[in-house]
Amino acid sequence: MSVRRIGLVVGALAAVLALVPQAQAANWLEKNFWMSGPRYSGNLPACDSGWALGTIQLRFSGKEHAFWNSRLGIVKFDDIHETANRPWASDTIPRRFCTARALISDGIWRPVHYLIGEDFGLIGATWDVEWCVVGLDRNWASNPGCRMMRP
Repeated sequence: MSVRRIGLVVGALAAVLALVPQAQAANWLEKNFWMSGPRYSGNLPACDSGWALGTIQLRFSGKEHAFWNSRLGIVKFDDIHETANRPWASDTIPRRFCTARALISDGIWRPVHYLIGEDFGLIGATWDVEWCVVGLDRNWASNPGCRMMRP
């Protein structure tokens, strides 16, 4: 009886798959309608922007507390400078790469590499910042040595 049911199920699946239309390439209207390409302004906040540095401070302390049960935080930034601005092809998402030194609450100055990207924010509506503190990238998201946050 179970062999017969398996045969019916396989037969039903075959019938359903036979009715599914074959995939076809998009026609000219589908390819060109509302697909005008990226329109990036390239207007990104500066590396020393209070918004960017504040975001890094807030997210660093939040990550340390939530994931590593640590009370570490960034006390202040120093030696802030841009390392690259839109280093790749002009059609790629605009990114400003920055480096700074951060005084961590444990008293150690550590390098911080970060990038500010256009359309990186919520649903691509605004800028956002991605960052890495050298020596405190505990989940190795930007390893080795925060290399993924540099151009």
